[in-house]
Amino acid sequence: MVIDFHTHIFPEALAPRARQSLMDNTIKFGNNYVALTEMTRESLLEHMDLWGVDISVTQPVVTKPSQTVTTNTWAAQTAGERIVPFGGIHPDTDDYKRDIDLVSSLGLKGIKLHAEYQNFYPDEIRMLRIYDYAFSKGLIILHHGGFDPGMPEPFKSTPERFAKMLDEVQGGVFVVAHLGGHAMWDDVEHYLVGRDVYLDTSMGFECFPTEQFLRIVRNHGVDKILFGSDSPWSNASREIEILRSLPLDKNEKEQILSLNAKRLLGL
Repeated sequence: MVIDFHTHIFPEALAPRARQSLMDNTIKFGNNYVALTEMTRESLLEHMDLWGVDISVTQPVVTKPSQTVTTNTWAAQTAGERIVPFGGIHPDTDDYKRDIDLVSSLGLKGIKLHAEYQNFYPDEIRMLRIYDYAFSKGLIILHHGGFDPGMPEPFKSTPERFAKMLDEVQGGVFVVAHLGGHAMWDDVEHYLVGRDVYLDTSMGFECFPTEQFLRIVRNHGVDKILFGSDSPWSNASREIEILRSLPLDKNEKEQILSLNAKRLLGL
């Protein structure tokens, strides 16, 4: 089994515009990323079949507080045997407990946060309150980590900031995407390896230095690594192929590809 812990979709009416806007943003910052799916639920399922993915976890980003109810209500409606949706809240909410209660009441498994698009630092006091309350509801928190092709530097979601966050909040499950911070893996080794945090591999296997990835897995613990593609921004089949080619044993690969995710999601 393969569980992709990090994917993105939009409502059908919104997807074409969102897809083009996101691609245009990457060009603006000199990157030129191409979305490989149409960013709808059906397109994701079609590509999962092509890429050999059994279950995808979808990660919405709430970019305005006013989007909270509609985004989470829609996310809950996308759930199915092969789609496990997370929800989202915005740090500028006027009532974070109300918004987290909504996510929980809809049966969503966690909350996606993106410091670059939502303009916050992971270790801000207001964020610590959000984490504590989300954990009290049994929700997982997944953060974007590091470089983002559609946003300007300096980036807010750094491994050092996540380390400070972890110093202040315990008792729940944090996941940091892109192996703790895309293109910041030296800092990941310095600040995050060995800490109580999960790292997903999203959009990484064609970017990680192989020896560094293996070193992070060994020193951090294979039980805290989750496979992710960041679909539509990378080809999950290629990511899986590279992972399976690495000098890890069968059980270690299974942990990364599905077993760790199954445990976290209660599947």
